[in-house]
Amino acid sequence: MDNNQLKEPASTAPGIERVRHNTRRRTLTVESVVDITPGMRRITLTGDDLADFTSLAPDDHIKIFVRAADGSEERRDYTPRRYHNTERRLTIDFALHEAGPVTRWAIEARPGDRLEIGGPRGSAVVSATVRRWLLIGDETALPAIGRRIEESAAGTVITAVAAVTGPLEQQRFDTRAELDIRWAHRPLSQASDAAALLKLLSAVDIQPETFVWVAAEASVTRAVRAYFLERGYPLSWIKASGYWVFGKADTTEKFG
Repeated sequence: MDNNQLKEPASTAPGIERVRHNTRRRTLTVESVVDITPGMRRITLTGDDLADFTSLAPDDHIKIFVRAADGSEERRDYTPRRYHNTERRLTIDFALHEAGPVTRWAIEARPGDRLEIGGPRGSAVVSATVRRWLLIGDETALPAIGRRIEESAAGTVITAVAAVTGPLEQQRFDTRAELDIRWAHRPLSQASDAAALLKLLSAVDIQPETFVWVAAEASVTRAVRAYFLERGYPLSWIKASGYWVFGKADTTEKFG
């Protein structure tokens, strides 16, 4: 299709219900550590504190608390990749793309280690009437993208466009949805450059009533969001977040 004329959804914008949760700190124990790709480490945590853990949206965030070298407390946002209340189990995927305090913890984590988490503070639940998704992101967004894909029901149509460093970082997802996933390859040194994602997006046929979800480095998210707005796609069908900001620790940006 001519992406200068994106197909605007015919119906009204989907509702987004914002649900607040009671937050508290939880102390969990590492059950297993698995590298699902060379740059993505999956850590499964267990503990009775998960009995009342709630996460209603695939892009929810929890806080992870660790001690820095100087003894101060550091905190970072991560996506609950999977969780099971009855099994008291929570899975988190860690992108090993930088050497921050939580990444260092993940690199050194072993079964039996302890970790404190907090949240999520709330969930932004997109209406179940949405049956078409376009998910766009980088390594930091893959946990949320993967969870959305795997939790989607049969009859859902998902196109995912994800930027990673190369074929070894591509992931596979089990899903009942109809999935088309496209991978953009670029080095981490170009993680704040939207060119690789935009090149793939120019070939995506976006059908009406497609909800566009974007999360990546802030300048990349800004460029992708602008791409859609410049072509007339309605803002009410877009959710965009800067999951990280190049050169700034523990910084995010929301674009509406």
